[in-house]
Amino acid sequence: MRVLITLAATLSLATGIAFAQEAKPTDDSQAWFASSTALTQKTGEGIYNAVCISCHMPEGKGAKGAGDYPALASNEMLESADYPIYMIVHGRGAMPALGGVLDDEQVAEVVNYIRMHFGNDYKEAPATAEMVAGSR
Repeated sequence: MRVLITLAATLSLATGIAFAQEAKPTDDSQAWFASSTALTQKTGEGIYNAVCISCHMPEGKGAKGAGDYPALASNEMLESADYPIYMIVHGRGAMPALGGVLDDEQVAEVVNYIRMHFGNDYKEAPATAEMVAGSR
């Protein structure tokens, strides 16, 4: 639990996300990230720079260290919007669930951003807010 609290504080400082003063615990192992405070950035680039860049790095090349953060650069897993939508909303492993922080449009924006940057050119079937809502 102490590790989660320390990690939450670090993420809060690193990404500028303001957490609610009282988190409501749930059975979710990543409940520390849940917040009633939403992220205010609206563009894919703004959301990436506020949340994703600290793990996936400025060029989307990922990182290895305390955790293994996969590269988004030239990543074939991003070909379909469904995979990054699911990962952003629900999380897995070191990837926190951001569904409680980002609304459907914000998730779609950041998914489209990462699918069209970092050497990716997946412009077919862009993510939509409706797709994100269906994944929730």
